[in-house]
Amino acid sequence: MSDSNPPIADLTDEALQLVLKRAIRNTLILGAIGAAVIWIASSWRNAAMLAVGAMISAASIFEWQRLIRLFNAKLDQQKTPRGATRVVLFFLARLIVYAAAIYGSLKCLQGSPVALLCGLGLAMLVLAWEALRLLRN
Repeated sequence: MSDSNPPIADLTDEALQLVLKRAIRNTLILGAIGAAVIWIASSWRNAAMLAVGAMISAASIFEWQRLIRLFNAKLDQQKTPRGATRVVLFFLARLIVYAAAIYGSLKCLQGSPVALLCGLGLAMLVLAWEALRLLRN
């Protein structure tokens, strides 16, 4: 066995921010491509459901990125970033907003809930892909 640290253990804050930005971008790209394919193959309603799920996924990664920045500043005993309270409150408020968006899309668009779940799952898929990329390097 080797005593070297896994690559993910040596991840700096800046590198983590870049990984999360790439994850947001890739989530939106995959959501747009998936919505276009579903629109052609099925209906616009299902495509819109996937797009709503993908946007919620990307926004969730963005909020986690802000929270991670806040926690890292606390752990490194740096000055807490301006608006820390606002970040935490917005994180909690977004849960209510996203629940309303999910409910509204299910009620109004009347598309497939499976398409919405696929869009919501894009964040996990993309983050797992980024983690594998980090481990491979």
